[in-house]
Amino acid sequence: MRIAIAGARGKIARQLGVLLTQRGDSVLGLVRNPDHVTELGHLGVTAEVAELEAADASRLADRLSGVDAAVFAAGAGPGSGAERKDTVDRGASVLLAEACQQAGIRRFVQVSSMGTRSPNPPDVDPVFGAYLDAKRAAEQDLRERDLDWTILRPGRLTDDPPTGRVMLGTEVARDAVTRADVAEVLAALLAERRTAGMALELVNGDVPVTEAVGAAVE
Repeated sequence: MRIAIAGARGKIARQLGVLLTQRGDSVLGLVRNPDHVTELGHLGVTAEVAELEAADASRLADRLSGVDAAVFAAGAGPGSGAERKDTVDRGASVLLAEACQQAGIRRFVQVSSMGTRSPNPPDVDPVFGAYLDAKRAAEQDLRERDLDWTILRPGRLTDDPPTGRVMLGTEVARDAVTRADVAEVLAALLAERRTAGMALELVNGDVPVTEAVGAAVE
C-alpha cells in the first residue's frame, strides 16, 4: 500500500513510517517544516511540505494521487495554545479527511485521545480541555464522512521502549501506552479493514498487538 501520514515527523508518526516501510509499504509523509524532508528521507519516507492549517482540500487531494490510505497523526504539540489545538487537532484532520474523499481514498485512521467519550470535567486545564474539544470535534466530523475510518484513542503517551503488548477495545481503563506501541497498533489497523467504523481505546496491557487487533473485530 501507499500510505500518507499527516504529521510525519511526530514521535509516533516517525516510528509508524519506519514500520510501514520495513513491511514493504510506500509512505508519503506530510510535514510543515522543509528541514524535515531530508531527515525523513533517511528513514525511507518520501516527505512533502504541506501546511495543513491553511491548505486547500482540492489541491491537497491532487497531491494524494496514488495513495491507498491516510493516517492523521498531526498535533499542535506541547506549549501550543487553545487556538492551535483547534486549527491542527481539529482543522487539519478535517482538511485531510476532505482531501481523501475528493481523491477517492477510503481508508482513514485518525489518532485521537482517551477522554473524548465524555464531556470534559469541570476542573480540566483550559488548554488541555481545548485539546480534547478539538479531538472530539475531529472524531465527529470523521464519523459523518463516507470513509472507511478507524479512530484510535491512546492513553497517556510515554517514550518507553515498546512492549508489543496492549489492551485495545471500545472502552478500557485509563493508563499509559508507549508511542512505539501506538505506532505498531496503527500499522496493524491499517491492514485490518474490519476495524472500519470503530473507535478504539489503547493502553499497554498483556495481549500481543496482532492478537489485540484481531480480538477487537470479533
